[in-house]
Amino acid sequence: MTEISRSALFGRLNATALKAVETATGFCKMRGNPYVELVHWIHVLLQDQKNDFASIRPAFGVLEEKVASDVVAALDSLPRGATSISDFSPQIEEAIEKGWLYASLQFGASRVRTGHLLYGMLKTPTLKNALISISGEFRKIAPDRLGEEFEGITATSHEKTQTDGGGSALPGGEGEPGAPGPVGDGEALEKFSVDLTQQARDGKIDTIVGRDAEIRQVIDILLRRRQNNPILVGEAGVGKTAVVEGFAKRIVDGDVPPALEGVTLRSLDIGLMQAGASM
Repeated sequence: MTEISRSALFGRLNATALKAVETATGFCKMRGNPYVELVHWIHVLLQDQKNDFASIRPAFGVLEEKVASDVVAALDSLPRGATSISDFSPQIEEAIEKGWLYASLQFGASRVRTGHLLYGMLKTPTLKNALISISGEFRKIAPDRLGEEFEGITATSHEKTQTDGGGSALPGGEGEPGAPGPVGDGEALEKFSVDLTQQARDGKIDTIVGRDAEIRQVIDILLRRRQNNPILVGEAGVGKTAVVEGFAKRIVDGDVPPALEGVTLRSLDIGLMQAGASM
């Protein structure tokens, strides 16, 4: 079976779900947990009172306060003391993969909503057990009914607008009336990202000083056979962008191992993606 790349997988999330992943990553780092777990993500999703999760809970009598207390208990059981995040939990990737599967094949959606993620997890025995281990309240949600009544149950969710306005990003797909059409090969990269290596070639990136150790660590992680996705987290202004720009400069200068020579480094512009999804 062909392995789906992480960028392709996470790229199918709508703005709400993707933002939740980013926030969960920062939350994990703040708590000193080594892996971004499913419970971090659920904790973040519970904070949003206008997403699909918020619409689904009352429809099935799920007690929000009980879920919240159970999530806190689950978070407290995680190992702590890590100074950096090792990777995402495999459960998160599997949840997105299942959500994508049901979003596209059952619901005909081009972007994965948090409701699709929940539905996919409830339809997958291992993920359903993981949810129930976090909170028994998830037992109350009947996946078959959720699938049949999804549009009605999530009618007030702000994700309905995000999904309906996003058009189709699948090859040959058809967007909603008035929505942007399909994006061709390579066109999405040009539209929603910035080529940092090209900026370095054009002299738009200055030489970065004092970040050699961090840049080397990024290179070391990228060269691993497994768990080779570096994650830079921290408060605004600590220098995350400088590390990435420094890495781009090294690529252009040829100061990288052979495996990384000639690669293109792009920065995804979340603001542009969100603007495109709301047209």
